[in-house]
Amino acid sequence: MKKKVVLAFSGGLDTSYCAIYLSKDLGLEVHSVIVDTGGFSQEELKNIEKRAYAMGIVSHHAVDSVKAYYDNCIKYLIYGNVLKNNTYPLSVSAERVTQATAIAEYAKKIGAEYVAHGSTGAGNDQVRFDMIFNILIPEVEIITPIRDLKLSREEEINYLKKHGVEFNAEKAKYSINKGIWGTSVGGKETLTSHEMLPEEAWPTPVSKTGSEKVELEFEKGELIGLNGKEYHHPPEVIKALQELAQPYGIGRDIHVGDTIIGIKGRVGFEAAAPIIIIKAHHTLEKHTLTKWQLSWKDQLATFYGNWLHEGQFHDPVMRNIESFLLDTQKTVSGKVFVELMPYRFQIIGIESKHDLMSAKFGSYGEMNNTWTGEDVKGFSKIFGNQVMIYHKVNQQ
Repeated sequence: MKKKVVLAFSGGLDTSYCAIYLSKDLGLEVHSVIVDTGGFSQEELKNIEKRAYAMGIVSHHAVDSVKAYYDNCIKYLIYGNVLKNNTYPLSVSAERVTQATAIAEYAKKIGAEYVAHGSTGAGNDQVRFDMIFNILIPEVEIITPIRDLKLSREEEINYLKKHGVEFNAEKAKYSINKGIWGTSVGGKETLTSHEMLPEEAWPTPVSKTGSEKVELEFEKGELIGLNGKEYHHPPEVIKALQELAQPYGIGRDIHVGDTIIGIKGRVGFEAAAPIIIIKAHHTLEKHTLTKWQLSWKDQLATFYGNWLHEGQFHDPVMRNIESFLLDTQKTVSGKVFVELMPYRFQIIGIESKHDLMSAKFGSYGEMNNTWTGEDVKGFSKIFGNQVMIYHKVNQQ
């Protein structure tokens, strides 16, 4: 009997090459799997399945991981207001750990001896996939034909043609990776340090003018409503907000960051809903959390985002941080009012029964109801006492 290999399959050039190579050259029984994290339509998934079977794959399986992606990952990125380098909502890296985890679980389920992916030797994904497979299914051998054979695009196309598989040789000017938490865009401009992506590179054209106001409703840190309508599960409201806001061109940017393999990289992205949600959530937190809750959240969330970006989702410290982030959300409920405009948005304000900016305790810079001037005189002396002693002891 042939040994089984589970192939992470997208239907693109690299994974199409892998499908034929694993079957014809290595003599393996190929089972392909695609993990949907919110970036595929039903028609696209059907076409990918059709392509898989046309190349002789024994079985093809589509995993709907949108809910799992939100529950296990996106939710905590919102709780932590995670924007890598204060810019990027981890659109691709968060997807990859979810996809690699689902593929590892599927390989275990069908008893595969091998697992394969089409990553090259140049990027972050090879590390994320390899590491998660090594953590979750260490007994399963990893095969990476594109990386190991150092293949060019032309070599892959010729190989497929030799095996009767036609592939469009024209390379798209821009590579697009779409998911529920944002769409990444790569092209010749992102390979430089000084160029911006042109208008035609962005997947969503700017078609809206003027402005419109929207109302986001959060309950214990989770977005549950948009413009007065409540949704059964947060991914639904994320999609609704994305459809509403992306035509304004909101959330377009280029992220510059450190890759896992030690080089700098640039990637364009459009992520209207993630950017608006994170900024709205952070504003609500500034009204409902104490300064030390906010301070420790910032520090832990920065670590969480960086460690997730580097594929270390299964490190138990991530569960520890998630527990902390979840606990901080008990009072993060209320409405946030946002105005959308071409290429930008503005947080107008919030309403919450947990708002600590309560007038009954006083108004900043105007009046107070809970202390006297004498209280402040004594407090100021004590608060600065140690620094006063330092200067007295060390003055020249």
